[in-house]
Amino acid sequence: MKNIYFLLTFIAFLSCSIQNGYSQKSVDVFSNSSIKGLSVYPNPINNSASTVFITSDNSNTTKRITIYNVLGKQIKAPVITRKALDISALNSGVYILKITENNIIETRKLVIK
Repeated sequence: MKNIYFLLTFIAFLSCSIQNGYSQKSVDVFSNSSIKGLSVYPNPINNSASTVFITSDNSNTTKRITIYNVLGKQIKAPVITRKALDISALNSGVYILKITENNIIETRKLVIK
């Protein structure tokens, strides 16, 4: 009998917390904000290459690039004004590029063979 009361109390607690959910900030995950014409090439890239190109429709805007490895550790965080990004210091592997332009953030996967 104690198990039934515990279960009913637990379910009541969950239903109250779901109805009164709080959020610190309202973020629309499915918004249509994206960097227009964003392209990262060549991808995959050979280990002997030292440059990857990041272009968008607004080519005059600076881009903040943050490079992460697959474990989530930040490797580099350059700011580029042109389309070339120096990757000569990176080893073979898979990396995540977080690209910020005009307060719009997008991510791309970069594979170095």
